[in-house]
Amino acid sequence: MFDAITNVHKLVSGAYAAVAMIIGQGLVAFRDPFGIRPLVLGKQETANGTEYMVASESVALDAVGFEVMRDVEPGEAVYITLDGQLYTRQCAQHPSYSPCIFEYVYFARPDSTIDNVSVYASRVNFGSKLGAKIKREWADLDIDVVIPIPETSCDIALEIARHMDLPYRQGFVKNRYIGRTFIMPGQQERKKSVRRKLNAINTEFAGKNVLLVDDSIVRGTTSEQIISMAREAGAKKVYFASAAPEIRFPNVYGIDMPTSNELIAYGRDVDEIARIIGADGVIFQDIVDLVAAVQMENPEITRFETSVFDGDYVTQDVDQNYLDHLTQLRNDDAKAVRNQDIGTNLELHNVCHP
Repeated sequence: MFDAITNVHKLVSGAYAAVAMIIGQGLVAFRDPFGIRPLVLGKQETANGTEYMVASESVALDAVGFEVMRDVEPGEAVYITLDGQLYTRQCAQHPSYSPCIFEYVYFARPDSTIDNVSVYASRVNFGSKLGAKIKREWADLDIDVVIPIPETSCDIALEIARHMDLPYRQGFVKNRYIGRTFIMPGQQERKKSVRRKLNAINTEFAGKNVLLVDDSIVRGTTSEQIISMAREAGAKKVYFASAAPEIRFPNVYGIDMPTSNELIAYGRDVDEIARIIGADGVIFQDIVDLVAAVQMENPEITRFETSVFDGDYVTQDVDQNYLDHLTQLRNDDAKAVRNQDIGTNLELHNVCHP
């Protein structure tokens, strides 16, 4: 088993956290040699002995009463037999800790701990760093209230408000049954979903200069719609703060993020971004502060996967040809063609097999 996983690491480049059941044998799990994607190991003592569990986030273990043992190391494999025997082995030749920092920015739940980093604490630190920057660079702005765009940015916005000695208010109510909009196929679908996803509380905006806080700005579609909603609710001025730096490069490590040309920050400065999304001002977190905010919780991690911000791909094998290939696969036009093909195939199937 471990020899097979060693060969997987040699053949496959990129990010992965894999879990599989092997019929009649047990469970196997392994993590890529850079530890880009998270994987955690837990256990539970029962009358029949020790049970083990693996998951991408610690909260999954908490929910069913398992104790977190540790994170699976980059390149490490875990094998659990049907009778509960646990075996582990390092299967990568040159493992290196480089977890994806976007997990802490956006994907992970705040009550999770990933690579000995509390997601909640890291987001509080994001707010502290960004609040200091806003206070330093926007000292002359007449901001009345800080409002988060729920839910990822709530902890961040609260800390910004504390640093700036400003009121913190929940100005938007979120519909929890709408998915994450930035990965939805098609611009029109994304725009419609933003309006279904959020609804403004007019009294929190009327006649005020508001600072909206979000975890990041990807395409800018969501940000533009939300700023428009704030103005419709009566806001005089709308400033926008992003807890993450400008996203200028596509993700190649498992996130279906847009191609470069679809990223609002690609080839644009901050003033251009503000004009496009309709904000009176936009401010981004600095990448050094983003990294430092997570390292405050675990100084042993010396490098993070930050390619969407700086174009530095940790596997060192991503070139322009590959990025061009991704563009052909990922842009909205390509997705529309694929969706049309799927619809056609379904219609044919229904005709042939009523």
